Amino acid sequence: MHDARNVRAPSLFRLAAASLAGTAIEFYDFFVYGTAAALVLGPLFFPTFSPVAGTLAAFGTFGVGFIARPLGSVLFGHIGDRRGRRPVLIASLMLTGTATVAVGCVPTYDTIGMAAPVLLLVLRFLQGLGLGGEWGGAVLLTVEHAPPGRRALWSSFPQVGPSLGFILANGMVLGLSATLSDAQFASWGWRIPFWTAGLLAAAGLWLRGSLTESPRFLEIDDHARVPLAEVVRVHWRLVLLTAGALAVGYAVFYSVTTWSLAYATERLGVSRPVMLTCVMATVLVQGALTPLAALLGDRYGRRPLCLTGCAAVALWMFPMVALLSTGEPLLMFLGFLGAMLAFITMFAVTAAYLPELYEPRVRCTGAAVGYNLGGVLGGALTPIVATTLAGHGGRVPWGVGAYLTAVALLSLGCFALLPETAPVSVPVAEPAPG
Repeated sequence: MHDARNVRAPSLFRLAAASLAGTAIEFYDFFVYGTAAALVLGPLFFPTFSPVAGTLAAFGTFGVGFIARPLGSVLFGHIGDRRGRRPVLIASLMLTGTATVAVGCVPTYDTIGMAAPVLLLVLRFLQGLGLGGEWGGAVLLTVEHAPPGRRALWSSFPQVGPSLGFILANGMVLGLSATLSDAQFASWGWRIPFWTAGLLAAAGLWLRGSLTESPRFLEIDDHARVPLAEVVRVHWRLVLLTAGALAVGYAVFYSVTTWSLAYATERLGVSRPVMLTCVMATVLVQGALTPLAALLGDRYGRRPLCLTGCAAVALWMFPMVALLSTGEPLLMFLGFLGAMLAFITMFAVTAAYLPELYEPRVRCTGAAVGYNLGGVLGGALTPIVATTLAGHGGRVPWGVGAYLTAVALLSLGCFALLPETAPVSVPVAEPAPG
């Protein structure tokens, strides 16, 4: 058994800041690919396809990152449950940062032919592998240091990281779009955000280097020998329910931040800077309100907020696609804002909710696998399904609204079957029936 008494607890502010910064950097790496897939990767890496087919192919490589994320959660979850949460933060950041820089170095189809999209696919897989480990390590290190009555609040800071990463990624693309011609951006400008990931990863490693291990992990004296096997055997029902419950959050986020970029620029003729500005403004508000929603989770419980957010998504998807189809910046922003407020009502508390559902000995694996399987269901499929549905409809993509509403209802049912975890519950959760 490790002796937790001799480990100096870090400042929660310093710990939360390091977790937020590292998560923001890793999600920057992940999001910059999504933005590039929506705007330029189709013509550069799939030039023999039609515009719509090229976008679908680019989104296909985008989806590979989500497929890799559960595998990353298994790999890094094993490390996190056997060796500690802290090593996960270092290794996952190094892997994601290296793969992202390499994407910016891949020659296009015109230079090396089919090897170009194959390399893109491999590097996107490695990105997803690293990000699959990032969330579990960052969230657990924070939530296991936090006092029981404030777990949702402190664990919400890593949840702000995706918002900051998205704003940083899209802000850089927006700045390049404003200063470069379309030809320059397509020729070399799109590579700059990927190369920048190397500097950001170095900064993240410096921030995380001084963090101490989770005291809850150090107290465990019966580590699972094969955490995944125990999760599958004991918690399989819980994993499936959390994956289905979180699918709607991914579906909403990536319909707004990825699919809408491609749809509005290609089908509606909205300029790239206008769309990026609308989406960035929405994500900025979402990130700012995340700690407030988490405070409500500490006050009223995790499950009520998740059910409320799912219901709000189900009610808002048809209005959102109607507002998007106008092509008017203010109306599009209002449509996106309603969707993202519903989204953050759920996701602000999931960083506390998921770990509380699993016992500490398999917490890193169980929570991360459930979280990232939700990404496969909601994030990998949504841009592809939405692009296909929008291609067969009129100016208003009602099919996309119907699809997102259906995902919201599925997630609502899953959340209804999950138990509540009291805001002041003890660290060890009761194993779910499975």
